Parts: sequence; structure tokens; C-alpha cells
Amino acid sequence: MVHVETLLYITKGNKVLLILKKKGLGAGLYNGVGGKVEKNETPLQAAIRECIEEIGVEPLGVEWAGLLEFYNDGSLYGFVHIFRAEDYRGELKESEEAKPEWFEIDKIPYDKMWEDDRYWLPTILKERKKVYGRFYFIDDWGKLIRSEIYILSGEKVIIPP
Repeated sequence: MVHVETLLYITKGNKVLLILKKKGLGAGLYNGVGGKVEKNETPLQAAIRECIEEIGVEPLGVEWAGLLEFYNDGSLYGFVHIFRAEDYRGELKESEEAKPEWFEIDKIPYDKMWEDDRYWLPTILKERKKVYGRFYFIDDWGKLIRSEIYILSGEKVIIPP
């Protein structure tokens, strides 16, 4: 089964909001807010829903920032739509799934994140560019063995349903 998931990064000035994932795949690692796209839901709707569920805030000014393709032990795991938001409405709260924390963009704890993040996250946060990436892991997500990253150019990006 191929998964379609989302990640959303809220930024304010030179800071980014990350979550410390508390359970599931990636537990114990920092990441953006996100999760699976449900049936009859767009990736954008899923990103907003997951943000509200995981940390209690509604992201504002959300824009699509890229698409990542992941392989694990030779098989396609799925696709992750990446989004950025410039603000949020509500009060941040910790949930059973996530603990939100602010980090300066130049001090993101990449050593406590998925191995691929260091290759594409600076492009969407610091350079404000859109990316497409492919990442190949082995040993049940234990080791990144290959990656491809493309910076997307042009103003129009069409995301199929």
C-alpha cells in the first residue's frame, strides 16, 4: 500500500515550529506536523487537520512547498506533501502524539531528525524554494543510502488530486 502523507512547517521570522514525535513511525525524532491524507481529503486539508489535531492550532497562509518520495528496503513507501505556513491561530498545546517546540532555523536539531531532512528542509525554510525529492532507506528506515533532490522553478505548480 502506497501512503500519501503531509508535513507542515510553521515559521515566524527566523524560527520554525517542530514537533517531538511521541509515538508511531519516527517516535523520538523532531519533524514537522503531519500525517496521513484521509479518503476524500486533499493534502492541504490533511495538513491543516493534522496541525489542529496534533498541536491545537490552525495554520494560516499555508502554501505547498514540495513533494517527497520515500522508499524503504526497496519498496515504495509513499509520498509526502510539504507545506509552509507563516502564522497560526490558537494556542499551542502538547498532545499524545506531539510536543511542539520552536527552533531558530540556523539551529535546527538535524541530528535528532530523519536523516533526509538536512538535505531538503533548508531549501524550503531558508531559501523559500519548492523541492521534489526521492529518498531510499534500508534496514527498516535505519540508513539512507541514496537521495535525489530537485529544486522546482516557475510560478505555477499543479498538484493532481
